[in-house]
Amino acid sequence: MTWLNAILQGILLGGIFAMAAAGLSLVFGVMRIANLAHGDLMILGGYVASVTAAHYGVPVPVTIAVSMLAVGGLGYLVQRSMLDRAMGLGELAPMLVTFGISVIIPNVLVQLFSNDAQPLPIGSLGTASIGLGGGLAIGWFPLITVAAAVAVLSSLHLFLYRTQPGRIVRATSDDRAVVRLMGVDNRRVYALTSVIAFATVALAGVLYTMRQGGVTPYEGQLTVLFAFETVIIGGLGSLWGTLAGGVVLGVAQSVGAQISPDLPLLAGHVVFLLVLVFRPQGLFGRSVLA
Repeated sequence: MTWLNAILQGILLGGIFAMAAAGLSLVFGVMRIANLAHGDLMILGGYVASVTAAHYGVPVPVTIAVSMLAVGGLGYLVQRSMLDRAMGLGELAPMLVTFGISVIIPNVLVQLFSNDAQPLPIGSLGTASIGLGGGLAIGWFPLITVAAAVAVLSSLHLFLYRTQPGRIVRATSDDRAVVRLMGVDNRRVYALTSVIAFATVALAGVLYTMRQGGVTPYEGQLTVLFAFETVIIGGLGSLWGTLAGGVVLGVAQSVGAQISPDLPLLAGHVVFLLVLVFRPQGLFGRSVLA
């Protein structure tokens, strides 16, 4: 039962990894950009929610919408003012832009709020659980996180395959030159993609902050690593592969923690390396935005 509980908790942990990686997978699938600032944007989303709740008295559930709107708007500004130009300069330029953003965000947060953790308490929901018998229990909040991850990935899939703007996004991903010949401004498509990706990572940041009880400026350096590992394990550009990658990484870390408290991160990295060696395209990396 102990090992079963470790696997169950790992699946729940995979929900936050999948949520964190969804926007990263979308940006890479559409624009072929490895967003190095993804983890810091996630932490920024948590900060927006925390500060909004603490200083303006906004109810915690409402801070989720506030954070998604604020970070999503930032995504539009970043795409139109910097990434559009950088994408015309070569493959390396957009990555350098995102690297610069990843340096700026935590330093600005430190200047504004210091290194102290910014809390975002959720009361009894943080400790409430569902007993399954035999010593097994599922936390309500981790379960909500998994459900949110599935809902976000399902919504993205429906958007891409069931709506006209989504089909345009997929067509731009396949061949932006042909899309331009058909009268579509690919820059607007990229801006829409960035807004969705940034809003999604903001949601992940708020849920992460709620789960941890607070957030500090430099946590993005670790969360971006988990996000990249999740995306690569699942398969670059595969939305449902992102969910599978998050579950695999979460189970690896949870089982590693069961073996020894020093092993969670190492166990996840080992699984990541094994996937790179034996299936470098990832578990579901057969096509872009699959």
